[in-house]
Amino acid sequence: MNRQRYYRSFWSLSCKQARAEEVITMVGTIRSQMPRIGTRKLYYMLEEPLRKQHVGRDKLFQILRANHMLIVPKRSYHKTTNSHHRFHKHKNLIANMEIARPEQVWVCDITYLRGRGNAYLSLVTDAYSKKIMGYDVSNSLATEGTLRALKMANKQRQYKQDPLIHHSDRGFQYCSDDYQKLLKKKKITPSMTETYDPYANAVAERVNGILKQEFLLEDYLVNIETMKLLVKEAIQTYNFHRPHYSCHMNTPEKMHQQSKIKIKTYKKTESSKVDLATLF
Repeated sequence: MNRQRYYRSFWSLSCKQARAEEVITMVGTIRSQMPRIGTRKLYYMLEEPLRKQHVGRDKLFQILRANHMLIVPKRSYHKTTNSHHRFHKHKNLIANMEIARPEQVWVCDITYLRGRGNAYLSLVTDAYSKKIMGYDVSNSLATEGTLRALKMANKQRQYKQDPLIHHSDRGFQYCSDDYQKLLKKKKITPSMTETYDPYANAVAERVNGILKQEFLLEDYLVNIETMKLLVKEAIQTYNFHRPHYSCHMNTPEKMHQQSKIKIKTYKKTESSKVDLATLF
């Protein structure tokens, strides 16, 4: 190898290493707030500075793969739904419904968070914008937690003149007399899943997974007071900073302020279930 070729290859390698270090630094800044955000969303958020570095999406994947920074999906399941109770169960009103505006449908669910003792997170999420409207962290599955989440969501409601459907599973918390009375008082129409398939309430299930896996809420072994602070910070970041594929890479807050953008949906077939995560 002649001297010119040697130094050219050495300079090229140094430039590639410096570029990779710059990319890793940018990714690290975002992941300090959203520890497990995926590479496609990282590329969208960093598209302009990456373009200046001449790094495309495939190159970003290569750099993160070489540095063991690609996200491997985790799977976990903890049953929180008890549908064997005496309360009335409502029909599913949103099957095959086109979601076309914010506060047309709210989807609700309860998920378990590991910690020092029991911690349960109740969420009320807008099906159109994916914005978390209300939440509550409590140490039991009692109805009070879901009531607090619903009251918070109603305070943040912006389009009170439009009809709103509340969709949930058939858990006793949502079927209880106190919860149904509050829905009636706020003029919100109840709707419930009619099967035990988690994909019947897919948006709510997916938002649970984002908070627990991308924001690592499952990994903190803390008391419930600290968990409440962690959840508050995660939801703030989720609502105002995390882009959504189904919202054309808009944040939930930005998506919630308009109704002109048509959300991306997925086919309700067995084969499409494995691709559900890519829509968020």
